[in-house]
Amino acid sequence: MAAIRIGSVLLLMLAVLPFGLYSLLRGAALGTPDEVASRLFHEDALAPTAALYLHMVAGGALSILAPLQLLGAVRRRWPAIHRGTGRVTLGLAGITGLGGLIYIGALGTIGGLWMSFGFALYGALVIAVAWATWRSAVDRSPTHPDWAARMVVLALGSWLYRVQYGLWELGTGGIGVREDFTGWFDRIQVLAFYLPWLMALELWLARRRSHAFP
Repeated sequence: MAAIRIGSVLLLMLAVLPFGLYSLLRGAALGTPDEVASRLFHEDALAPTAALYLHMVAGGALSILAPLQLLGAVRRRWPAIHRGTGRVTLGLAGITGLGGLIYIGALGTIGGLWMSFGFALYGALVIAVAWATWRSAVDRSPTHPDWAARMVVLALGSWLYRVQYGLWELGTGGIGVREDFTGWFDRIQVLAFYLPWLMALELWLARRRSHAFP
């Protein structure tokens, strides 16, 4: 069972790695000609633009590092490494969430108010869950593993957003998708890349607790 879990986590990390590296490298490319010409760069709003690119750097690193926290073998054998990578992961989560919120607050999103709402809620949840995960670790609370699991799900949100779009494109040819992200599927995606996954996790956690305490 342990070998299966380790293998599953490693496969997840390999799947996430290309996206994480792309996000990290694109964020680090702030100021290059290609990025200056992109719709994300706003010369008249450099501070929010910089916040967004910092969000991409931190978010890319976060998506790569977060699954490491699922490895129980690392937690048991090398607790210092687990704690160290955990602190880095939570710090990256805070930067990711804050950078996105700054950009949304200043410039909004391409999809309008609904997209801004969904993405802002996601950013706020990332920050709140990162804080709760840190507090539960400091307090040595038995709820820490649950909060850490929530953090991992949220950390993978940006990757899941793109995976779900890719699968939808393959399955339907892109029905309900528009370039300005105002199609009906775009509007569903604004919440669907994180809320259903969090709900599924909560159901799993509740079931695990009920089995632990019959």
